[in-house]
Amino acid sequence: MAAPVASSEGVVKRFGRDAPPALDGASIAIEPGRMTGLIGPDGAGKTTLIRILAGLVDADAGEVRVFGQPAGAVDRAMIGYMPQRFGLYEDLTVIENLRLFAELRGLPEAEWPASSARLLDFTDLGGFTDRLAGRLSGGMKQKLGLACAMVRAPRLLLLDEPGVGVDPVSRRELWAMVKALAGEGIGVLWSTAYLDEAEKCDTVTLINHGKCLYAGPPGDLTGRAAGRVFRAAVPEAGRRAALHRALDSAMVEDGTIQGDAVRLMLKPDAGQPDPAAIGLPDTATLQSVRPRFEDGFIDLLGGGPAGTSPLAEGYAAVPGGDAPAIEARALTRRFGDFTAAAAITFTVRRGEIFGLLGPNGAGKSTTFKMLCGLLTPSEGSGAVAGHDLRRARADARQSLGYMAQKFALYGDLSVRQNLAFFAGAYGLAGAAARDAIDRAIEVLGLQRYLGIDAGTVPLGYKRRLALACAVLHQPPVLFLDEPTSGVDPIVRREFWTHINGLVEKGVTVLVTTHFMDEAEYCDRVTLIDRARQIATGTPDELKAHSGRADATMEDAFVALIEAREHARHETLAA
Repeated sequence: MAAPVASSEGVVKRFGRDAPPALDGASIAIEPGRMTGLIGPDGAGKTTLIRILAGLVDADAGEVRVFGQPAGAVDRAMIGYMPQRFGLYEDLTVIENLRLFAELRGLPEAEWPASSARLLDFTDLGGFTDRLAGRLSGGMKQKLGLACAMVRAPRLLLLDEPGVGVDPVSRRELWAMVKALAGEGIGVLWSTAYLDEAEKCDTVTLINHGKCLYAGPPGDLTGRAAGRVFRAAVPEAGRRAALHRALDSAMVEDGTIQGDAVRLMLKPDAGQPDPAAIGLPDTATLQSVRPRFEDGFIDLLGGGPAGTSPLAEGYAAVPGGDAPAIEARALTRRFGDFTAAAAITFTVRRGEIFGLLGPNGAGKSTTFKMLCGLLTPSEGSGAVAGHDLRRARADARQSLGYMAQKFALYGDLSVRQNLAFFAGAYGLAGAAARDAIDRAIEVLGLQRYLGIDAGTVPLGYKRRLALACAVLHQPPVLFLDEPTSGVDPIVRREFWTHINGLVEKGVTVLVTTHFMDEAEYCDRVTLIDRARQIATGTPDELKAHSGRADATMEDAFVALIEAREHARHETLAA
């Protein structure tokens, strides 16, 4: 076994004398030519560990060595670092960013032409050198970030959640690029919230509360759940309620919806119980299935959340009715000569989850903003809760809750001040506002951050705060634009427990996501690419397009996008 290019042993780090440790004896080893995955819940200490390895933060205790030397003594030009947040200059072009990082990292001028040409070809950004970084799609931004980290070939590459907010096609491309770099002998640390990415690594380290709970091959962690994962087909009308009951069972450790079925991981001593004993219909049959890496992750951390949503329990039931809750009629939006969304058409029934899927820049968020009344359509029309967006925009806005793709609250206001502001914006005042705020704080666990500026709280709690603000006035319709982007699987499950519970109360949900397993929760989805709808149906109907019986939603997504691109190229060549 080759000597690690970087390692830590027993590292401790506190931010503040009385603060709990961000790292508490953390150890990791990154070997040359191998991909090392770093996983853990939000706030576990992953970013702190990466910054210590990069030499940006000093450890309080423990040993950190890079290239066989103490971390503070190494040539940092040999370390490539890509931070979690987009760390480039949005008002500079692609080539200007590359040139700036080349100068910052001391790349000899004679090497610049070859280095820039290699990286532009490697990332497929050669056709975008004059585009401002701020106008790139999410996937292209991440590729540019990787290129800047690689502008001077490093021996150690530290990537802090490079796939956050990036569609599955772009994530696969990014992964293939980094895997190729590891094949050249570079030691790679890849921190990720996407456990399918971690499963592809040569080795993974899982940390929680600053402590390393596991280090080793991904398959060994997956094996913890062997023989305990089952799938049971459940009719659509009762699927969410069945999952709710199963997750509240003492025998069930975790569960999700998967197309026409629920997928459950049982506790180690549960055996294979009678379906009715865990809340499933009498007609259901438990079919044993192979565990996934995510099952081992959830198991090691003690299981997922229960099925009952306290948020939904305190939510007023939405009255029934046959009229669609959301209507999009040929919605089109142009920005000059550029068409961001073209003739988008769909209806969403009351109490339905409808998903908008598509690559970065496909037009999903533009469609969202038109339906929220934040953008005026160039053509077409829409309605929310019966309110036409052109004639009754204010009424439509009061009937919905909107959770934006990016953190859209006020970062320099405290958590409590944000809640108070949005309560007023949604027309709540006096005792009604106080009750709504207190309920949101309790249900979403925001107590410890109430006096802290919202922009500085951990990502998972930012997402909780954004959801709290969106539901303060208990709207009948929710618009959730990538609500769980960047958060760990346990927090994602908490969110979907709330979403499923609200839908059971009659709330209608329009959602976008880059986590394809989350698309399984949707009753129907429409796939948008290059501003146009290319497929609409249930998750199982879309999976059928892949031609594989065991296809995942990600397989379907990639197959449909690739087929669309192939057809487009054939048309251009004709």
